[in-house]
Amino acid sequence: MSAPPDSAAPHGTGPGPPARPTGLPPPAERGATVIRDKVVARIAAQAARTSQSRRAAIPPDRGGSTAPSASAAIRTGSVRLHLDLDLPYPTDIPHVCERIQHDVAERVTQLTGLRVREVTLVIRRLVTARADRGRVR
Repeated sequence: MSAPPDSAAPHGTGPGPPARPTGLPPPAERGATVIRDKVVARIAAQAARTSQSRRAAIPPDRGGSTAPSASAAIRTGSVRLHLDLDLPYPTDIPHVCERIQHDVAERVTQLTGLRVREVTLVIRRLVTARADRGRVR
């Protein structure tokens, strides 16, 4: 059974937008949130590290692997990312790179609200699973 439309509902529980707290200007007048390139680059580097460990785990005995690095360029609500990272050898490089690009773009969009236009990957080096044995003659 529903109440007649002209009955008074308790404050804040009826249909329609919730009451605005007193003292705050409307959202349009409060300003904008600005996310700097450096912050987006850090988010992208962390997302690349996470994706790299899931998609292409580098063997732990190969301590020479370094963490991914990133740079970002934000223009008019969208971002271009550039990532440098290591991959294990052997691996399906095109497939792994595509998955990392997708994961990073998705995570950056999720955390910043920016549209990712492009994710460029540079593979610094391929890390082998076995120790170097020197030159074979």
